[in-house]
Order: sequence, then C-alpha cells, then structure tokens
Amino acid sequence: MNDADLGSPAQPVPARQSQKEATRQRVIAAARELFDSHGYQGTTIREIARHAGISVGSVFTTFASKGEILSEVMQARLEPLYAEIDRVMPHVRGSTADRLRTMFAVHFEFEAQHVRLFMSHIAAAYDWTLPPGARPYGRTPGLQEVIRDVLVKGQAAGDVRPDIDLQEVVDLLLSAYAWTYRLVITREADAKSLIKVMDRQIGLIAEGFAPRN
Repeated sequence: MNDADLGSPAQPVPARQSQKEATRQRVIAAARELFDSHGYQGTTIREIARHAGISVGSVFTTFASKGEILSEVMQARLEPLYAEIDRVMPHVRGSTADRLRTMFAVHFEFEAQHVRLFMSHIAAAYDWTLPPGARPYGRTPGLQEVIRDVLVKGQAAGDVRPDIDLQEVVDLLLSAYAWTYRLVITREADAKSLIKVMDRQIGLIAEGFAPRN
C-alpha cells in the first residue's frame, strides 16, 4: 500500500505550516513598510498583498483584517522596547512623576525611529470595524502595565494618593501621550520636543494624584 492509497496529502503538514508562516512574515514585513510610509488609513489590504507579492486571498487566509495585521506588526516591534523598559525602570529613582517622565522619554526616543508607524498604531484605535483580536493603541497591555506599576510603587512610597483610581490616571497618561504626537504633524516636532511637552503634562497630572494636605 502506498501513500496515495492511504489518502496522504501531497504536501506534508509541516511543509504547509512553514509556507503559511513564510506568508505571514511577508505580510508583516510589507505592512510595516506601508504603515510607516502611507499611514493606517492610507494602506489597503490590496497594497499589502501587492507589496508582499501574494494574493489578497492569501492575506485574508492569514489575517482577519488590516487592524489585526497592524497589531502583529506592533507586537513584534514593541517587544524590544518593553525589554528595555524592564531593564531600565528598576534602576530609576525619584518621585513618581520623575519616574513616569523617564519611562515616557524612553518611549518617545524609541518611537521616533519610526514615528509614522506608531501614529498608525494610534489611528487604528479609532477604527470601529476592528475585530476583537486586534490590539491598537490603548488595548496593548504592556504600556498600561508599566504605568500602573509606577503608580503602585508611588502609592507605597507615599506620593500617590491611596484613594486614587489608578485606571483613570493610566487613561489620562495614555491620552496625553497619544495627543502629544499631533505635534509631529503640526510642528514637525522631534523626540526631544515631544518629551518636553509630555514632561509638563505629567506634572499637571501628578498634581491630581498627589496626596492632599
């Protein structure tokens, strides 16, 4: 009895999986370049497929939506950033506001390398057609966890009110961080300029979470 008699597939399963992974990586690489040059709204699935050298159907076989592709692009890109944050933050001293300033400064410096790609990530947060599996800006847990950790340590140190709603503070900081990137468009601001603006906003927010006398 030969393989044909057994009904074996012509292509072994591991080979199909390898081909699927290769297609996935081509889509991610193509999308990364297009989101960085054309923005989220300016990039289409058809363009991603053309840039990757595959059919539109092959893209949808691997990903459910453009937002899901962007989520994969950003997840892969942000891993080294959060590795750096994990390395740096335990050694940062000062008040909670100062520690937040340092943490966001690291983010601004990192994102400055491909700032339009990150702005695409922000833009996707307002795409109401995204499937539940997509993770645009605001739905990625990494940044929220880092901010919350700084605030929790601030409560232990006594410079963050124990009764404050930590999630509200996290949301305010996330909003300020995203809104600051408008200056890239309106003023062609660089990372240094963005950091200065964010530093001031953190100071204002810190006045709200500081213990009351």
